[in-house]
Amino acid sequence: MAEDIKAKLENYHTAPFDTRFPNQNQTKNCWVNYVDYHRCQNALTAKGADTTPCEWYRRVYTSLCPMAWINSVIHE
Repeated sequence: MAEDIKAKLENYHTAPFDTRFPNQNQTKNCWVNYVDYHRCQNALTAKGADTTPCEWYRRVYTSLCPMAWINSVIHE
């Protein structure tokens, strides 16, 4: 059981501190990373490049944004 928790903690990743958003309210941070993810996807897809670097933005916005917002965007 302790090893299971240790493994989960080692693999846990959340959004790092961003000096552009020092306040407690992270709504704008959520939005900026969401937009950056889609900009990255569109730019790299247009070039025919691998879009793997864009996954960092996706992980950040899924970590910061409420699940209701993420689910509503996915199901539209």
